Amino acid sequence: MPAWSGDLTGRSALVTGGASGIGLACVERLAIAGAKVVVLDIDGRAAARVAKSVGGDFIQADLSDSATVSALDLVEDILVNNAGFQMISPVEDFPPATFAAMQRVMVEAAFRLIRAALPGMYANGYGRIINISSAHGLRASPYKVGYVTAKHGLEGLSKVVALEGGPHGVTSNCISPGYVRTPLVEAQVAEQAKAHGIAEDDVVEKVLLARSAVKRLAEPSEIAELVAYLCSPQASYINGASLPIDGGWTAG
Repeated sequence: MPAWSGDLTGRSALVTGGASGIGLACVERLAIAGAKVVVLDIDGRAAARVAKSVGGDFIQADLSDSATVSALDLVEDILVNNAGFQMISPVEDFPPATFAAMQRVMVEAAFRLIRAALPGMYANGYGRIINISSAHGLRASPYKVGYVTAKHGLEGLSKVVALEGGPHGVTSNCISPGYVRTPLVEAQVAEQAKAHGIAEDDVVEKVLLARSAVKRLAEPSEIAELVAYLCSPQASYINGASLPIDGGWTAG
């Protein structure tokens, strides 16, 4: 089989949380490969700006609103479930409403979008569902009960879809990054410092990279490159996997 040329011309993709961070990098990489990309984000202005820059379309939507998600009409043959948010707090202080919202955005919305996309993917005999999970979908950390729970749920959802979709030409995989240089991670520094009782300057070394053999943050473009590859014919046998990009965090 020849090496993948990187050509996704004729494919269409939807990327949630596509206006910043990993989602933005995925939008840009898929567009470079030739895919027509729809940028979905809660920030409509940012989504519109990104979509214009890549010649795509945008949807402003709050994925914590189940009715809004169910009303979306999906015809794309690539779905990147990337949207998410973080909160740092001990379990006994963690707001139940925030916990529930995290499950709606990172698990229930992903389920609803996959459910809507599968019929079209099955009919075409091709589909790529790529769920941006986390090393926290494979390991736990203190003070992140909502996020860890959601990412573990996303991993399970992805595997079920892989088993059902595989015979129809549809693959479903998780990419599980460690800490990536994104606004979501940068926003955690002060909260992590408070939770762990350390200075903010020490958070990256003593908390974020403590379990990583490679002592740097990942770049969003590194995640996006794997997303693009998973869309290729050469990746059609990768299904039901959880692919860490974590500098060795989950190897130990």
